[in-house]
Amino acid sequence: MVQQASQDETTSSAADRPPFFGLTPWAAVLPLGALLALVAVPPAGAGLVLLAMLLAAVIMAAVYHAEVLAHYLGEPFGTLVLALAVTVIETSLIVSIMLGEGSSAQALARDTLIAAIMITINAIVGVCLLVGGSRHHEQSYTQSGVSLGLAMLATLAILTLVLPNYTVSARGAFYTDSQLTFVAVVSLVIYAAFVVAQTLRHRDHFLHGEPDDHAHEAPVSRIKALAAAVMLLPALGAVVLLAKALSPSIESGVAAIGAPKAVVGIIIAALVLAPEGFAAVRAARANRVQTSLNLAIGSALATIGLTIPAVAITALAMDLNLELGLSMSGMLLLGLTLFVASLTLGTGRTTLVHGVIHLVLFATYLFIALVP
Repeated sequence: MVQQASQDETTSSAADRPPFFGLTPWAAVLPLGALLALVAVPPAGAGLVLLAMLLAAVIMAAVYHAEVLAHYLGEPFGTLVLALAVTVIETSLIVSIMLGEGSSAQALARDTLIAAIMITINAIVGVCLLVGGSRHHEQSYTQSGVSLGLAMLATLAILTLVLPNYTVSARGAFYTDSQLTFVAVVSLVIYAAFVVAQTLRHRDHFLHGEPDDHAHEAPVSRIKALAAAVMLLPALGAVVLLAKALSPSIESGVAAIGAPKAVVGIIIAALVLAPEGFAAVRAARANRVQTSLNLAIGSALATIGLTIPAVAITALAMDLNLELGLSMSGMLLLGLTLFVASLTLGTGRTTLVHGVIHLVLFATYLFIALVP
Protein backbone atom coordinates (compact mmCIF):
# COMPACT_ATOMS: atom_id res chain seq x y z
CA MET A 1 0.00 0.00 0.00
CA VAL A 2 2.84 2.35 0.87
CA GLN A 3 4.54 1.41 -2.40
CA GLN A 4 1.31 2.12 -4.35
CA ALA A 5 0.94 5.52 -2.66
CA SER A 6 4.54 6.30 -3.52
CA GLN A 7 3.93 5.34 -7.14
CA ASP A 8 0.79 7.53 -7.29
CA GLU A 9 2.69 10.47 -5.84
CA THR A 10 5.50 9.97 -8.38
CA THR A 11 3.00 9.78 -11.26
CA SER A 12 1.21 12.92 -10.04
CA SER A 13 4.51 14.76 -9.67
CA ALA A 14 5.56 13.79 -13.19
CA ALA A 15 2.20 14.89 -14.63
CA ASP A 16 2.53 18.32 -13.00
CA ARG A 17 5.87 19.11 -14.61
CA PRO A 18 6.36 21.70 -17.40
CA PRO A 19 5.27 22.59 -19.99
CA PHE A 20 1.60 22.01 -19.03
CA PHE A 21 1.87 21.44 -15.24
CA GLY A 22 -0.89 18.82 -15.27
CA LEU A 23 -3.30 20.84 -17.43
CA THR A 24 -4.92 19.39 -20.53
CA PRO A 25 -2.62 20.48 -23.40
CA TRP A 26 -5.35 21.93 -25.64
CA ALA A 27 -6.72 24.09 -22.82
CA ALA A 28 -3.24 25.41 -22.03
CA VAL A 29 -2.36 26.22 -25.64
CA LEU A 30 -5.64 27.58 -27.03
CA PRO A 31 -5.84 30.93 -25.13
CA LEU A 32 -2.36 31.96 -26.23
CA GLY A 33 -3.05 30.76 -29.77
CA ALA A 34 -6.26 32.79 -29.85
CA LEU A 35 -4.44 35.94 -28.72
CA LEU A 36 -1.90 35.44 -31.52
CA ALA A 37 -4.71 34.88 -34.03
CA LEU A 38 -6.24 38.22 -33.06
CA VAL A 39 -3.07 39.90 -34.32
CA ALA A 40 -2.51 37.76 -37.42
CA VAL A 41 -6.02 36.96 -38.71
CA PRO A 42 -8.26 39.72 -40.15
CA PRO A 43 -11.93 39.51 -39.05
CA ALA A 44 -13.26 39.07 -42.59
CA GLY A 45 -14.17 36.17 -44.85
CA ALA A 46 -12.53 32.92 -43.79
CA GLY A 47 -10.75 34.76 -40.99
CA LEU A 48 -14.11 35.65 -39.47
CA VAL A 49 -15.14 31.99 -39.39
CA LEU A 50 -11.79 31.04 -37.82
CA LEU A 51 -12.17 33.68 -35.08
CA ALA A 52 -15.70 32.50 -34.35
CA MET A 53 -14.48 28.90 -34.00
CA LEU A 54 -11.62 30.05 -31.77
CA LEU A 55 -14.09 31.93 -29.60
CA ALA A 56 -16.13 28.77 -28.99
CA ALA A 57 -12.97 26.79 -28.21
CA VAL A 58 -11.54 29.41 -25.84
CA ILE A 59 -14.84 29.55 -23.95
CA MET A 60 -14.48 25.82 -23.27
CA ALA A 61 -10.84 26.33 -22.21
CA ALA A 62 -11.91 29.04 -19.75
CA VAL A 63 -14.52 26.68 -18.28
CA TYR A 64 -11.86 23.98 -17.88
CA HIS A 65 -9.41 26.26 -16.05
CA ALA A 66 -12.17 27.62 -13.82
CA GLU A 67 -13.27 24.12 -12.82
CA VAL A 68 -9.70 23.07 -12.00
CA LEU A 69 -9.37 26.15 -9.79
CA ALA A 70 -12.79 25.58 -8.22
CA HIS A 71 -11.86 21.96 -7.43
CA TYR A 72 -8.68 23.13 -5.70
CA LEU A 73 -10.21 26.05 -3.77
CA GLY A 74 -13.52 24.40 -2.94
CA GLU A 75 -16.85 26.15 -2.81
CA PRO A 76 -17.76 28.97 -2.77
CA PHE A 77 -14.27 30.33 -3.57
CA GLY A 78 -14.08 28.73 -7.00
CA THR A 79 -17.29 30.28 -8.28
CA LEU A 80 -16.32 33.62 -6.77
CA VAL A 81 -12.98 33.61 -8.61
CA LEU A 82 -14.68 32.97 -11.97
CA ALA A 83 -17.33 35.64 -11.38
CA LEU A 84 -14.72 38.21 -10.39
CA ALA A 85 -12.40 37.39 -13.29
CA VAL A 86 -15.13 37.68 -15.92
CA THR A 87 -16.56 40.86 -14.41
CA VAL A 88 -13.21 42.62 -14.16
CA ILE A 89 -12.49 41.91 -17.81
CA GLU A 90 -16.05 42.88 -18.85
CA THR A 91 -15.78 46.14 -16.92
CA SER A 92 -12.42 46.86 -18.54
CA LEU A 93 -14.02 46.36 -21.96
CA ILE A 94 -16.86 48.78 -21.16
CA VAL A 95 -14.47 51.42 -19.86
CA SER A 96 -12.20 51.08 -22.91
CA ILE A 97 -15.19 51.57 -25.25
CA MET A 98 -16.32 54.60 -23.24
CA LEU A 99 -12.84 56.09 -23.49
CA GLY A 100 -12.84 55.52 -27.23
CA GLU A 101 -16.38 56.58 -28.15
CA GLY A 102 -17.08 59.25 -25.52
CA SER A 103 -20.63 60.62 -25.41
CA SER A 104 -21.92 58.12 -28.00
CA ALA A 105 -21.44 55.37 -25.41
CA GLN A 106 -23.38 57.03 -22.58
CA ALA A 107 -25.99 54.22 -22.51
CA LEU A 108 -23.49 51.36 -22.88
CA ALA A 109 -23.21 50.63 -19.14
CA ARG A 110 -26.99 50.55 -18.73
CA ASP A 111 -27.50 48.21 -21.69
CA THR A 112 -24.72 45.91 -20.49
CA LEU A 113 -26.03 45.77 -16.91
CA ILE A 114 -29.62 44.90 -17.82
CA ALA A 115 -28.39 42.33 -20.37
CA ALA A 116 -26.13 40.74 -17.74
CA ILE A 117 -28.98 40.54 -15.20
CA MET A 118 -31.36 38.99 -17.71
CA ILE A 119 -28.75 36.52 -18.97
CA THR A 120 -27.63 35.39 -15.51
CA ILE A 121 -30.95 35.33 -13.64
CA ASN A 122 -33.22 34.20 -16.48
CA ALA A 123 -31.10 32.45 -19.13
CA ILE A 124 -28.37 30.78 -17.03
CA VAL A 125 -30.62 29.99 -14.06
CA GLY A 126 -33.39 28.85 -16.42
CA VAL A 127 -31.17 26.44 -18.36
CA CYS A 128 -29.59 25.12 -15.14
CA LEU A 129 -32.96 24.41 -13.51
CA LEU A 130 -34.33 22.86 -16.71
CA VAL A 131 -31.29 20.61 -17.25
CA GLY A 132 -30.94 19.74 -13.57
CA GLY A 133 -34.66 19.10 -13.15
CA SER A 134 -34.81 16.89 -16.24
CA ARG A 135 -31.86 14.82 -15.02
CA HIS A 136 -32.50 14.68 -11.25
CA HIS A 137 -36.26 15.45 -10.97
CA GLU A 138 -35.79 17.82 -8.02
CA GLN A 139 -32.70 19.64 -6.73
CA SER A 140 -32.11 21.34 -3.41
CA TYR A 141 -29.95 24.22 -2.24
CA THR A 142 -29.39 26.37 0.85
CA GLN A 143 -32.15 28.96 0.88
CA SER A 144 -30.52 31.58 3.11
CA GLY A 145 -27.58 32.29 0.79
CA VAL A 146 -29.75 32.54 -2.33
CA SER A 147 -32.22 34.86 -0.58
CA LEU A 148 -29.35 37.07 0.61
CA GLY A 149 -27.93 37.29 -2.92
CA LEU A 150 -31.31 38.13 -4.45
CA ALA A 151 -31.98 40.83 -1.84
CA MET A 152 -28.64 42.47 -2.62
CA LEU A 153 -29.24 42.15 -6.36
CA ALA A 154 -32.68 43.76 -6.11
CA THR A 155 -31.22 46.66 -4.12
CA LEU A 156 -28.39 47.26 -6.59
CA ALA A 157 -30.60 46.88 -9.67
CA ILE A 158 -33.22 49.38 -8.46
CA LEU A 159 -30.65 51.93 -7.28
CA THR A 160 -28.70 51.84 -10.53
CA LEU A 161 -31.29 51.18 -13.24
CA VAL A 162 -34.65 52.45 -11.94
CA LEU A 163 -34.10 55.27 -9.42
CA PRO A 164 -32.39 57.61 -11.96
CA ASN A 165 -35.74 57.95 -13.73
CA TYR A 166 -37.37 59.40 -10.61
CA THR A 167 -34.80 61.83 -9.23
CA VAL A 168 -35.44 65.52 -9.91
CA SER A 169 -31.95 67.01 -9.57
CA ALA A 170 -31.10 65.90 -13.13
CA ARG A 171 -33.47 65.69 -16.08
CA GLY A 172 -34.17 62.34 -17.71
CA ALA A 173 -32.52 59.01 -16.89
CA PHE A 174 -29.40 60.57 -15.39
CA TYR A 175 -27.81 61.08 -11.97
CA THR A 176 -26.01 64.22 -10.90
CA ASP A 177 -22.30 63.87 -10.11
CA SER A 178 -22.94 63.65 -6.37
CA GLN A 179 -25.76 61.12 -6.83
CA LEU A 180 -23.62 59.00 -9.15
CA THR A 181 -20.76 59.05 -6.66
CA PHE A 182 -23.09 57.97 -3.85
CA VAL A 183 -24.56 55.09 -5.87
CA ALA A 184 -21.06 53.97 -6.92
CA VAL A 185 -19.90 53.84 -3.29
CA VAL A 186 -23.08 52.03 -2.20
CA SER A 187 -22.66 49.48 -5.00
CA LEU A 188 -19.11 48.74 -3.94
CA VAL A 189 -20.11 48.45 -0.26
CA ILE A 190 -22.95 46.02 -1.01
CA TYR A 191 -20.76 43.81 -3.19
CA ALA A 192 -17.97 43.85 -0.60
CA ALA A 193 -20.51 42.78 2.05
CA PHE A 194 -21.62 39.93 -0.22
CA VAL A 195 -18.04 38.71 -0.71
CA VAL A 196 -17.36 38.81 3.06
CA ALA A 197 -20.59 36.92 3.76
CA GLN A 198 -19.89 34.31 1.07
CA THR A 199 -16.28 33.62 1.97
CA LEU A 200 -15.89 34.43 5.67
CA ARG A 201 -18.82 35.25 7.91
CA HIS A 202 -21.60 33.04 6.48
CA ARG A 203 -19.85 30.65 4.15
CA ASP A 204 -22.15 27.78 5.15
CA HIS A 205 -25.12 29.70 3.70
CA PHE A 206 -23.61 29.27 0.23
CA LEU A 207 -22.84 25.56 0.58
CA HIS A 208 -25.12 22.56 0.39
CA GLY A 209 -24.74 18.89 1.24
CA GLU A 210 -24.91 17.73 -2.36
CA PRO A 211 -22.98 14.84 -3.89
CA ASP A 212 -19.56 16.07 -4.95
CA ASP A 213 -18.89 15.25 -8.59
CA HIS A 214 -15.16 15.67 -7.89
CA ALA A 215 -15.12 13.08 -5.13
CA HIS A 216 -13.93 10.31 -7.43
CA GLU A 217 -11.18 12.47 -8.93
CA ALA A 218 -7.62 12.83 -7.71
CA PRO A 219 -6.94 16.00 -5.70
CA VAL A 220 -5.68 18.96 -7.71
CA SER A 221 -2.07 19.77 -6.89
CA ARG A 222 -0.94 23.26 -5.93
CA ILE A 223 1.16 23.69 -9.08
CA LYS A 224 -1.73 22.61 -11.34
CA ALA A 225 -4.12 25.03 -9.62
CA LEU A 226 -1.58 27.85 -9.96
CA ALA A 227 -1.15 27.04 -13.66
CA ALA A 228 -4.95 27.05 -14.13
CA ALA A 229 -5.22 30.43 -12.40
CA VAL A 230 -2.52 31.88 -14.63
CA MET A 231 -4.11 30.49 -17.81
CA LEU A 232 -7.62 31.57 -16.80
CA LEU A 233 -6.71 35.23 -17.28
CA PRO A 234 -5.57 34.99 -20.93
CA ALA A 235 -8.49 32.65 -21.64
CA LEU A 236 -11.05 35.17 -20.35
CA GLY A 237 -9.15 38.01 -21.99
CA ALA A 238 -9.23 36.14 -25.31
CA VAL A 239 -13.02 35.68 -24.97
CA VAL A 240 -13.54 39.41 -24.50
CA LEU A 241 -11.09 40.46 -27.22
CA LEU A 242 -12.51 37.96 -29.70
CA ALA A 243 -16.02 39.20 -28.92
CA LYS A 244 -14.83 42.76 -29.47
CA ALA A 245 -13.12 41.79 -32.76
CA LEU A 246 -16.30 40.10 -33.95
CA SER A 247 -18.58 42.94 -32.81
CA PRO A 248 -18.40 44.94 -36.11
CA SER A 249 -19.58 41.85 -37.99
CA ILE A 250 -22.25 41.31 -35.36
CA GLU A 251 -23.35 44.94 -35.74
CA SER A 252 -23.53 44.52 -39.52
CA GLY A 253 -25.60 41.38 -39.14
CA VAL A 254 -27.96 43.03 -36.65
CA ALA A 255 -28.38 46.03 -38.95
CA ALA A 256 -28.98 43.75 -41.92
CA ILE A 257 -31.99 42.14 -40.24
CA GLY A 258 -33.27 45.52 -39.07
CA ALA A 259 -32.90 44.81 -35.33
CA PRO A 260 -32.29 47.60 -32.77
CA LYS A 261 -28.68 48.40 -31.88
CA ALA A 262 -29.24 47.24 -28.29
CA VAL A 263 -29.23 43.65 -29.59
CA VAL A 264 -25.48 43.99 -30.21
CA GLY A 265 -24.93 44.56 -26.48
CA ILE A 266 -26.98 41.47 -25.66
CA ILE A 267 -24.93 39.31 -28.02
CA ILE A 268 -21.60 40.58 -26.69
CA ALA A 269 -22.74 40.21 -23.06
CA ALA A 270 -23.80 36.63 -23.81
CA LEU A 271 -20.39 35.85 -25.28
CA VAL A 272 -18.55 37.33 -22.29
CA LEU A 273 -20.75 35.45 -19.80
CA ALA A 274 -20.57 32.16 -21.72
CA PRO A 275 -17.77 30.64 -19.55
CA GLU A 276 -19.85 31.13 -16.42
CA GLY A 277 -22.94 29.80 -18.18
CA PHE A 278 -21.25 26.57 -19.28
CA ALA A 279 -19.73 26.06 -15.82
CA ALA A 280 -23.13 26.60 -14.18
CA VAL A 281 -24.91 24.14 -16.49
CA ARG A 282 -22.21 21.52 -15.92
CA ALA A 283 -22.68 21.90 -12.16
CA ALA A 284 -26.46 21.53 -12.49
CA ARG A 285 -26.04 18.34 -14.50
CA ALA A 286 -23.85 17.00 -11.68
CA ASN A 287 -26.63 17.77 -9.15
CA ARG A 288 -24.78 20.78 -7.71
CA VAL A 289 -27.42 23.43 -8.31
CA GLN A 290 -26.04 25.39 -5.34
CA THR A 291 -22.89 26.03 -7.37
CA SER A 292 -25.00 27.03 -10.37
CA LEU A 293 -26.95 29.58 -8.34
CA ASN A 294 -23.79 30.89 -6.69
CA LEU A 295 -22.34 31.49 -10.15
CA ALA A 296 -25.45 33.15 -11.61
CA ILE A 297 -26.33 35.43 -8.69
CA GLY A 298 -22.68 36.16 -7.89
CA SER A 299 -22.03 37.16 -11.50
CA ALA A 300 -25.02 39.51 -11.56
CA LEU A 301 -23.90 41.12 -8.29
CA ALA A 302 -20.30 41.45 -9.44
CA THR A 303 -21.40 43.01 -12.73
CA ILE A 304 -23.25 45.83 -10.98
CA GLY A 305 -21.04 46.12 -7.90
CA LEU A 306 -17.81 46.49 -9.89
CA THR A 307 -19.05 48.05 -13.14
CA ILE A 308 -20.89 51.02 -11.65
CA PRO A 309 -17.90 52.34 -9.64
CA ALA A 310 -15.59 51.91 -12.66
CA VAL A 311 -17.87 53.63 -15.17
CA ALA A 312 -18.75 56.34 -12.64
CA ILE A 313 -15.07 57.23 -12.24
CA THR A 314 -14.66 57.21 -16.04
CA ALA A 315 -17.75 59.37 -16.60
CA LEU A 316 -16.74 61.90 -13.93
CA ALA A 317 -13.17 62.09 -15.24
CA MET A 318 -14.33 62.59 -18.86
CA ASP A 319 -17.31 64.79 -17.94
CA LEU A 320 -19.74 62.37 -19.59
CA ASN A 321 -23.45 62.10 -18.88
CA LEU A 322 -24.01 58.47 -17.91
CA GLU A 323 -27.51 57.34 -18.89
CA LEU A 324 -28.54 54.64 -16.41
CA GLY A 325 -32.35 54.72 -16.22
CA LEU A 326 -34.25 52.00 -18.06
CA SER A 327 -37.26 52.47 -20.30
CA MET A 328 -40.69 51.61 -18.90
CA SER A 329 -40.66 48.18 -20.56
CA GLY A 330 -37.17 47.56 -19.22
CA MET A 331 -38.24 48.44 -15.68
CA LEU A 332 -41.27 46.16 -15.94
CA LEU A 333 -39.17 43.21 -17.11
CA LEU A 334 -36.55 43.85 -14.42
CA GLY A 335 -39.22 44.04 -11.72
CA LEU A 336 -40.93 40.89 -13.01
CA THR A 337 -37.59 39.03 -13.11
CA LEU A 338 -36.74 39.94 -9.52
CA PHE A 339 -40.27 39.10 -8.31
CA VAL A 340 -40.38 35.72 -10.07
CA ALA A 341 -36.86 34.86 -8.88
CA SER A 342 -37.92 35.52 -5.29
CA LEU A 343 -40.74 32.97 -5.79
CA THR A 344 -38.99 30.27 -7.81
CA LEU A 345 -35.84 30.44 -5.66
CA GLY A 346 -37.72 30.87 -2.38
CA THR A 347 -38.37 27.27 -1.35
CA GLY A 348 -34.97 25.58 -1.27
CA ARG A 349 -36.01 23.14 -4.01
CA THR A 350 -36.20 23.50 -7.79
CA THR A 351 -37.80 21.59 -10.68
CA LEU A 352 -37.72 21.95 -14.44
CA VAL A 353 -40.96 23.99 -14.22
CA HIS A 354 -39.03 26.78 -12.49
CA GLY A 355 -36.50 26.67 -15.32
CA VAL A 356 -39.22 26.99 -17.96
CA ILE A 357 -40.58 30.11 -16.24
CA HIS A 358 -37.18 31.82 -16.25
CA LEU A 359 -36.54 30.87 -19.87
CA VAL A 360 -39.92 32.33 -20.88
CA LEU A 361 -38.92 35.59 -19.20
CA PHE A 362 -35.62 35.60 -21.07
CA ALA A 363 -37.37 34.87 -24.36
CA THR A 364 -39.71 37.80 -23.64
CA TYR A 365 -36.73 40.07 -22.99
CA LEU A 366 -35.13 39.05 -26.29
CA PHE A 367 -38.38 39.47 -28.20
CA ILE A 368 -39.00 42.96 -26.78
CA ALA A 369 -35.40 43.88 -27.60
CA LEU A 370 -35.97 42.79 -31.22
CA VAL A 371 -39.51 44.18 -31.49
CA PRO A 372 -39.68 47.11 -29.06
